[in-house]
Order: sequence, then C-alpha cells, then structure tokens
Amino acid sequence: MANKSRPMRSSVYLYVPNIIGYMRVLMNCFAFYICFSNKKVFSVLYFISFVCDALDGWFARKLNQVSTFGAVLDMVTDRISTACLLVILSQVYRPGLVFLSLLALDIASHWLQMYSTFLVGKVSHKDVKDSSNWLFKAYYGNRIFMGYCCVACEVLYIILFLLAKDQNENLTNVVMDAAKQHAVLSVLLVLLLVGWAIKQVVNVIQMKTAVDLCVDYDINKKQKPKVKLKL
Repeated sequence: MANKSRPMRSSVYLYVPNIIGYMRVLMNCFAFYICFSNKKVFSVLYFISFVCDALDGWFARKLNQVSTFGAVLDMVTDRISTACLLVILSQVYRPGLVFLSLLALDIASHWLQMYSTFLVGKVSHKDVKDSSNWLFKAYYGNRIFMGYCCVACEVLYIILFLLAKDQNENLTNVVMDAAKQHAVLSVLLVLLLVGWAIKQVVNVIQMKTAVDLCVDYDINKKQKPKVKLKL
C-alpha cells in the first residue's frame, strides 16, 4: 500500500512558498522588461520581489512546506535577478568589468556552495556550523546580520541604477556627486557599502570553503579501502 502521508508531486509544486517563487519570477520578468522605460516602477517591483524572498522562507517554516525544489527555485531566482541587474549596471557604468566580476563571484560562490552541500549530505546550504570561519558562521547563523548584508547589496545596486542618467557613466564620479549633494544619501551609501563589502567577503569565503569540501570529498573517496570479494 502507498504511504498516504507522502505528498504528491503536484502538491509540492503548489506549496505556498513555491507559488511565491513563481510570482517572483513573473514580477522580475516584467520589471526587467520595463527597466529602461520606467526606472522607478522597475525598482519598486525588484525590491518587492526581493522582500518576497524572505516571505517564502517564513511561509515554508510556518506551514511546514520546506522542499529542496523550493530552495533551488529560491536560489536560482535570486542569482538570476541579481545577475541581470549587474549586467545592466555593467552597460551603464564604466568600468563595467567591476559589475561583471561581481556577477561571476556571486554565481560561482553560490553554485559551489549548493553543490558541495548536497555532495556532503547536508540538507541546507546555510548549514555551516562546522565551518572554522567566524564571519561565515555569523553570516548564516544570524538572520538579522545576513538580512542586513543582502538588503544593503540589493538596495545599493538599485540606487546606482536610479542615479545613472546616461550610459557610460563614471561609477566613482556618480557616487561622489550624489553623496555631496545629499547628506542623507551619503550616510545611506556608507551603510550600504559596509553591508555590500561584507557580503562580497562572505562570497569569497563561501567559494573557498565549498572548493575545500569538494577536494576533501575526492581525497576521502580515494582513501576508502576497496573490499575484495573472496571466491
């Protein structure tokens, strides 16, 4: 007899957190479609989608609807959204290589972390209790701290997009001019830059940690003694 408590495949797809994830995908598609024609609407939609990233996790825990598919959908949506915004910023500002490098670091870091997590049999990529790096453990161990860094990063990118008036803007000049003209904005930019910088450091640590896990997995696999069958 089939286990009646086992959820059907369709029910997992229709988990509330996953439905929120589908809404985020649609919202981001429309937001990027109008990003140059209406920057303000784009920024609002992008930020709402970002806020929903926290909501789906809350609903998943509250409704006991945590799923691997949901975690992957969440991460893929986050990474693609940030990547698209960084590509746009690379076309607006010079040097554009700055934003493309950030894109590469973000994708590589999170992909390696997710892969190494499943490789060693962990349930969540946020399970870093066995890490020896205090900053890495503090980032994933404290939701408020991680939330600050993530919000700072995304809001900084949105503000940079809103500040750009033309293509081929000089990144340093735009930021300095904006900070000089608005005292409140200058304070906000400092707070955002601190959170952004911490997140980039964590991305580097995360990538190095994930690579080490992959290498250790290979070493342990080769060191396993082979059992010989006696005929």
